[in-house]
Amino acid sequence: MNTEGNSNIATYRRSDLLERELEGLFKVSQVLSRSLNLHKTLLGVLDVLHDTVSMQRGMVTLLDSETGELLVNAVHSGDVKHSQTTRYRPGEGITGAILSEGECVVVTRLKDEPRFLDRLGLYDAQLPFIGVPIKVGNDEIVVGVLAAQPQSNLQEILQEQQRFMQMVANLIAQSVRLSMKVESERRDITAERDRLRREVRGDYGLDNIVGHSQPMRRIFEQLRQVAKWTTTVLIRGESGTGKELVANAIHYNSPRATNPFVKLNCAALPDTLLESELFGHEKGAFTGAVNQRKGRFEQADGGTLFLDEIGEISPAFQAKLLRVLQEGEFERVGGDRTFKVDVRIIAATNRDLESAVEEGEFREDLYYRLNVMPLYIPALRERSEDIPDLARFLVSKIAKQQSRELEITDSAIRLLMRYNWPGNVRELENSLERAAIMSEAGLIDRDIIALTGLEDKISIFTTAASVPNVDLADESLDERERVIAALEQAGWVQAKAARLLGMTPRQIAYRIQTLNIKVRQL
Repeated sequence: MNTEGNSNIATYRRSDLLERELEGLFKVSQVLSRSLNLHKTLLGVLDVLHDTVSMQRGMVTLLDSETGELLVNAVHSGDVKHSQTTRYRPGEGITGAILSEGECVVVTRLKDEPRFLDRLGLYDAQLPFIGVPIKVGNDEIVVGVLAAQPQSNLQEILQEQQRFMQMVANLIAQSVRLSMKVESERRDITAERDRLRREVRGDYGLDNIVGHSQPMRRIFEQLRQVAKWTTTVLIRGESGTGKELVANAIHYNSPRATNPFVKLNCAALPDTLLESELFGHEKGAFTGAVNQRKGRFEQADGGTLFLDEIGEISPAFQAKLLRVLQEGEFERVGGDRTFKVDVRIIAATNRDLESAVEEGEFREDLYYRLNVMPLYIPALRERSEDIPDLARFLVSKIAKQQSRELEITDSAIRLLMRYNWPGNVRELENSLERAAIMSEAGLIDRDIIALTGLEDKISIFTTAASVPNVDLADESLDERERVIAALEQAGWVQAKAARLLGMTPRQIAYRIQTLNIKVRQL
């Protein structure tokens, strides 16, 4: 009678346990699908084990890939949840044994287990203990241990609870594998981000602004100072002088270098589109506005906004821009919500803004708001001594773009220095790129430069006073360069050039003909 009664009780208890375990698996699957925060998820799983199947004092340890040790990630003790920094080496204690052997451990009474270390001061030594490995992948690599204490030491019940714990560990393994993948991708993205930042800083560092002339040394000194602060900068200079390059250098050498650098050419858009581009628009604000869109100010929040050709905006739009610069506030087109942003403004123009203010074409208050720290980029003709370094730098850049070796000769550079470059550095780069295309062997010499038409563009009004002082005794000059230099210094008077070269007029006339020199009539 007693035996039969005990059997019925055991059957009932096992049936009840199976029902609770089924409910527990369902709740565990719900917890695992809620969040990518692994620690929070594991605590939720331990909650389910405690509340649903009476598996108390749950613990999850995960493998530290750097040390090869198990680190306690989540612990549940009654109503108290906490994480620990306790570690287990492979083979150390019950937890370390599960890691090294990859097998489940079931202890009928914990105090009888010699491997029990009680490091957490958590477990009831009179109760059983179940620990199961957490395995991932087809190779079933052990990446952690799930452990808890059941309330019954009946062998049949313990075997059933071990099977249940293994199922839970398998479910946890999927979250652990996902977390490991996410972490690996995060590290890869971080590494790629850092590499790109180094590359961008290299591309836009001060080293990429070439020049050793006095005007450029002054620019470098101003750049280093202005980059430290959030002051509004107005970059002045002719078209093609490299104003955008200077703006890049300011941003990427400033404390905001890790934040967005957003650019907009104000001359490229009419007022209606310019307002939408800068301030953004709400859905349905105008025909074609099918989605809400952030403007450049919002995109640049925390970083820098570069407004190129600022002198080209209309007086009507100047008023709207002034408000943003003064208050840091704006509304999207078609919206009534006010946005506040923290943006550093760098503007650039090739216009004479002072004259525009006098003529009423540019607001005086906006001019003073922009002109806090002006930087004047000198024209290339004002720093012709930088042309050799610039030419070599640009040839190196073009060689990288064309994936081949390129070299420029001194004679080619001397010809470049005879031109006044109204298009500044941009025109110089275009000329060198044409020369590179025409150079099959990769050597850009004077003849290749001449083929680009540069000699024909050199002003026929060049006077001796404006010609660079070339040493006619310089042995590096070839005969054609020496004759041309003498003619230029002599104002294209052949008799005077002959005297400079120690020749007779007949001799220089013969060389002009044989060297195919185009005589300029002044």
